[in-house]
Amino acid sequence: SPHPRSSSTMGIDLVAGGRRVGHKTRTAPVSDNVYLKLLVKLYSFLARRTESKFCKTICKRLYMSKVNKPPISVSKVARYMQPQEGKGKTAVIVGTVTDDIRLTELPALRVCALRFTEGARARIVKAGGECLTFDQLALESPKGTNCVLLRGSMNREALKHFGHRCTVKNLHTHDHVKPYVRSKGRKFEKARGRRRSTGFKV
Repeated sequence: SPHPRSSSTMGIDLVAGGRRVGHKTRTAPVSDNVYLKLLVKLYSFLARRTESKFCKTICKRLYMSKVNKPPISVSKVARYMQPQEGKGKTAVIVGTVTDDIRLTELPALRVCALRFTEGARARIVKAGGECLTFDQLALESPKGTNCVLLRGSMNREALKHFGHRCTVKNLHTHDHVKPYVRSKGRKFEKARGRRRSTGFKV
């Protein structure tokens, strides 16, 4: 006779650590910047006591590395704050705000950021706007009311050189990846390892 089917459900292998992802999520900034650590202290307190998602997000972004805090230009901030939803609100950027000479007219903006470049700060103030720090923002709107969280683009030029994950359609991780050479031609990176006829091809 066939064995009776077991009613027990499959569990998690706790010895191997289960299925928990996020082992490398930061719980504090790696940077030794004392001002950054003070902001972390402030926003971790606000996140805990107010249960505000805004404060939790700010706190999480303050922990991030420099690569994950990309800069954003004043033109992009202006574009996001131009629609009716952005009127009378404060743009909040956990990173640097940079100038953009291609933008001829800048509207009056209220921007809170970790850092402003000299040109960006001068332009925002000249246009009748305001540059805030995060401690000023915490006093003004501790829960992030009338604030719009913005981020710069993560698409760095360096990413073009990195390999991609292997798929059924694209087997080789280095296919169509930008080489670290002065030009892409017959004489550059085309020998062993890049030709099927010579050694191998990646």
